[in-house]
Order: sequence, then C-alpha cells, then structure tokens
Amino acid sequence: MTSIPAALADRYFGMWNTADADARAAIIAETWVDEGSFVDPSFEVSGHDGLSKMVETAHDLFPGYRFTRTGDIDEHHNRLRWTWELAADGQPPVAGGTDVVTLHPNGKIIEVIGFLNFAPAH
Repeated sequence: MTSIPAALADRYFGMWNTADADARAAIIAETWVDEGSFVDPSFEVSGHDGLSKMVETAHDLFPGYRFTRTGDIDEHHNRLRWTWELAADGQPPVAGGTDVVTLHPNGKIIEVIGFLNFAPAH
C-alpha cells in the first residue's frame, strides 16, 4: 500500500515531469490548493497558472530531463521534506535539492520551499 505522503510526492514529481499542459493542469488541481506557492532560488510563483508556467520553463531549460525523488520522505505535523535530483535518462544528475512542503488539512500542498544542494552555474 502506498502512503499518503508518497502518493502526494508522486503527483508532485508527476507535475514536474509532465510536458502536456492539460495533463499538468489536472495534476496541479488535484495536488495544490488554488493559492499554492513555490519558491526556490530560481522561481517564485503562486496559483495554478504560475505553477504550470514554472514547470514549462523548467522543460524549456532542461528538455528531456526528469525530476526524481531520492531518499525517504520526512514528515511531521503538516510538513513534508524530500530530496530530489534532475537528470536525463542514464546520465548523472545536473541538479539536486531539498523541498519543504506545507500541507493544507485537505491534504493538498499550500507551499513548497526549495533549497538547491547543487545546480548548473548560470
């Protein structure tokens, strides 16, 4: 049986890895509250449209790359934390980081704060 945090993480990474805008919008609607926000050193967005445009930008910058959760999910109260990497199939990762996720009582994401552990130089 899949845990609720793992299922949420799967949908979250599915959002990042879905190129089709309509499919991505459906994942976002299922996973995030309407006013959900994401902030890391590269992005600061809110709302479903902002989230989708952020992912589209990531696809433009890293075509053919996928985000993958690494390690376990830490959980306490209404917070989750997981680590991730960005890599092309069969290649070493080009970026990786840690996300801290705040959940609404309904189980949807309110906010993600991302920290980069390593990333390409700009």
